Amino acid sequence: MKIKDITDVIERFAPLGWQESYDNAGLIVGRGEDEVRKALLAVDVTEEVLDEAEAEGCDLVITHHPIVFHALKRFNSADPVQRCVERAIRSRIALYACHTNLDSAPGGMSWRLADMLGVGNLQLLQPASSEPGVGFGVVGELPEAVATLEYLRRVRERLRTGAIRHSDITLPEVRRVAICTGAGASLIADARRAGADLYITADLKYNDFMTPDGALVVADVGHFESEYCAIQLLFDVLSKNLCTFAVRKSERSRNPVNYLV
Repeated sequence: MKIKDITDVIERFAPLGWQESYDNAGLIVGRGEDEVRKALLAVDVTEEVLDEAEAEGCDLVITHHPIVFHALKRFNSADPVQRCVERAIRSRIALYACHTNLDSAPGGMSWRLADMLGVGNLQLLQPASSEPGVGFGVVGELPEAVATLEYLRRVRERLRTGAIRHSDITLPEVRRVAICTGAGASLIADARRAGADLYITADLKYNDFMTPDGALVVADVGHFESEYCAIQLLFDVLSKNLCTFAVRKSERSRNPVNYLV
């Protein structure tokens, strides 16, 4: 099967035009006309993931995060990005990323995470101005109110995160929950306007935890933890549309952040 046959399926679900201007989603290594037999799905392209791709006979690696964000001026194996790109080219392994276009797609990343965390009746948190239904984050409700700390413990268990950083527990219970996978500090105001009791995201800074009005609890569950669902999401999209193409979920996709607790 040609690479373009596979990427066309992904891009019907999450068109590249929906990615942010800073992003580099799409085919990074390889050509659309190249033939491939098997794809590996991961969060990041790493040397461990390439080990797995080679061992499993995968000649296409599809990730959420693009390995190349900025222009590379040289290839001399000086850092992991250069080494992985060089190795992929030598090993004839194509690299494709589906990043902020997957974040903003209807039914995309935040929708999938919300479903995992039991949040329903979803609406977009920050709609895009370009197309209806496209945007970042979601807000919805739990079936019933839950004690705030109890729900955060459920989230920690479900996402297998080593720790959750959160603001003061100013609300004893939560029911209306806003979610944005990845770095979502810029949507805190949107979560507040949407009437959320709790906002779940990642990569929050010190001042982001200061909620002076006490009307919103914010929780940072970790970037990798919030986006690991990309593997299953992409698996579902491809499996539904390409029944005869082999797709494998990576077992070597790992969090670069470690926790000492």
